[in-house]
Amino acid sequence: MNNLSIEISDLRKSFGDKAAPDGLNLRVPGGSIFGFLGRNGAGKTTTIKLLMGMLRSDSGTARVFGLDATDPARNIEARGRIGFVTEDKELYPYMSVGQIIRFTRPFFPKWRDDLERRYLKMFDLPPKRKIADLSKGMRSKLMLLLAICHGAELLILDEPTDRLDPAAVEEVLRELVAIAASQGIAIFFSSHQLTEVDQIADGICIIDRGKSIVAGVLDDLKAQYQRFRIVLNRELPAPVRWVDGVENVRHLGRTVFILASRNLDAIAGQIESLPGATMERFPVGLVRG
Repeated sequence: MNNLSIEISDLRKSFGDKAAPDGLNLRVPGGSIFGFLGRNGAGKTTTIKLLMGMLRSDSGTARVFGLDATDPARNIEARGRIGFVTEDKELYPYMSVGQIIRFTRPFFPKWRDDLERRYLKMFDLPPKRKIADLSKGMRSKLMLLLAICHGAELLILDEPTDRLDPAAVEEVLRELVAIAASQGIAIFFSSHQLTEVDQIADGICIIDRGKSIVAGVLDDLKAQYQRFRIVLNRELPAPVRWVDGVENVRHLGRTVFILASRNLDAIAGQIESLPGATMERFPVGLVRG
């Protein structure tokens, strides 16, 4: 039996001469907490919009609960089972917190009144406050409440902790773990904060320029992959032909970031042979680059 909440194969969407995602492949098991990582512009939000039927792909397939996200009828069926938090956190600005909850509730027969009360209190959301008067962080909390309370089988969250203070971030992450554990639902969330993903995710996908460069179970990836950060005292005179096992290389001035999956000691030896190079090695989940 296919127990995948999300299944993406060779997904591509172009904007002019740039594609992101660009041949993306991704599998999110049911009941898992899955982190979707990448820098701004890597293709995270576009991928989520394709899953939600908000954009049409150029090629490839995207399925949610086995339903084709590009088929309008199937997508409507899938969306009824998804709790969604958008990146821009846009809601009807003229409504109050209480009004948007009362407006949303009738659309979802499985609405959880108990969770509504819990998160109104936990997130300190004032029911009479107009949405237009809420900070972006408070709107994030309100959208999380709306997504969680309607009895979803899958939460798709685009930067759910954006603009939250550190205490609120910890609170939200803790609740996401509790929700996944108690309700058995899958959570797929995008972020550019590696530390957040590292705290709660079972699996991750890291994308760069629209392509997956790392994907799988987080503990396995930590054991298999390493990142190298190299600082050079001068620019390299010519491109380096790296040892087999280097998956991704990114240059930032005289700093070079390498993601490697095998032959780690040989790669370290090659780096040490570069004139004037200093090197640091990190597990895959603990350093950006």
